[in-house]
Amino acid sequence: MAVTIKDVARIANVAPSTVSRVIADSPRISEETKQKVKKAMEKLGYHPNQNARNLASQSTQTIGLVMPSSKDVGFQNPFFPTVLQGISEGAHEKNYALHMTTGKSKKEILEAVIQMVQGKRVDGVVLLYSSVEDKVISYLQERDFPFVLIGKPYKDIEEITHVDNDNIRAMKDATEYLIQLGHRQIGFIGGSMELMVTADRLHGYERALIEAGIDLKKEYIIHQEFLREGGQEAVREIMKLRTPPTGLVVADDFMALGVLNTLDELGIRVPEDISIVSFNNVLLAEMAKPPLTSVDINIFELGYQASKNLITMVENSNEPTKRLIISHRLIERLSCSRPNTEKLE
Repeated sequence: MAVTIKDVARIANVAPSTVSRVIADSPRISEETKQKVKKAMEKLGYHPNQNARNLASQSTQTIGLVMPSSKDVGFQNPFFPTVLQGISEGAHEKNYALHMTTGKSKKEILEAVIQMVQGKRVDGVVLLYSSVEDKVISYLQERDFPFVLIGKPYKDIEEITHVDNDNIRAMKDATEYLIQLGHRQIGFIGGSMELMVTADRLHGYERALIEAGIDLKKEYIIHQEFLREGGQEAVREIMKLRTPPTGLVVADDFMALGVLNTLDELGIRVPEDISIVSFNNVLLAEMAKPPLTSVDINIFELGYQASKNLITMVENSNEPTKRLIISHRLIERLSCSRPNTEKLE
C-alpha cells in the first residue's frame, strides 16, 4: 500500500498541511519542523509526486538552457561544460531539472526558444551567451518571461538580470601584466565582434595600451572563432608581420592552445621569443606546454549564480533586476617572461 502525506504527518506528529509546506520548502515552517518531517519521510520511504505538484502549481520545475549555435563553439569550447556544471548545481539545490536547446543558426535558436516558452516546457531561461541585437532576448522581454543572461546585454542593461565578469577590467589587467614585464609590442587575439565579451575585452586591451602611452596598431588585433583553429589562423597571420608582437593577450584558453601549437610549428619559443596571457583558466591552460598564464573568471560561479537567481525570479515575480559581477584573478604560470632584447635590437 502506498505511503501518503497523512502517514508522514502521523509519524511526525504534525498536520498534513504542514507536510505539504515542508515539501514545498515554505519559509513559514521552522527548520526544526522541517527536519522532523524529513526524518518521517525517510523512515517511511515517502517520495513526493513531483509531477502532481507541478501540475497543481502550473510549474514545470525546469530551467531552459539556450546554447550558442551548434555549428559554432557550443559543444567544443571547454568553457561550456564548466558553466553547465555551475548551472546544474544551482538547479539541483532547488530540485529543478534542465532542458537544453540550440540550433544551427540564430533563426533556429529563436524558433527553439519560442517552442520551449509557448509549449510551457520551462519556468525560465538561462542564456549562455550575449550577442549584439539578439532576437531571443527581445522575444523573452516582449513575453515578460523570466530569464537570466550570462554576459553583458547589448542594450537595456538596467532591465535585464545578468551574471558577468568585468571583462574590460580583466583584459586591462592581463595587458598591464605584459606591460609591467617590459612588453610594448602586444597583440590581441579575440573572438567574434558580435559577442559582447569580445567587445569588452578589446576595450580593456586598448585602454591598457593608451594609459601606458603605447600606440595602438590595427594589424596587432585579430578576430577569429573561440576555437583552437581560430587561434591557429590568428597567430599565423600576426606572425607574418614585419614587426610581430613580443606579447599576446588571447581572449580564450582554447584559442591559446591553437596559438601554442602553431608557434611550436613555426619554431617560435614561448616564453623566450613571445609571451602569452590567455583567459578562462580551464584545465587545458594548466596542462599546456608551457602551462599558460591565464585569467581565472570563475566559470562555475557564473553558471551557479545564473541558475540560482533565475529560480529566485521564477518563484518571486517581484524580484528586482540584478547585475552580478563575478570576480577574476590572474594565474601566473610559465608562458610569460620579459621580452627578448636580442630580438628587439
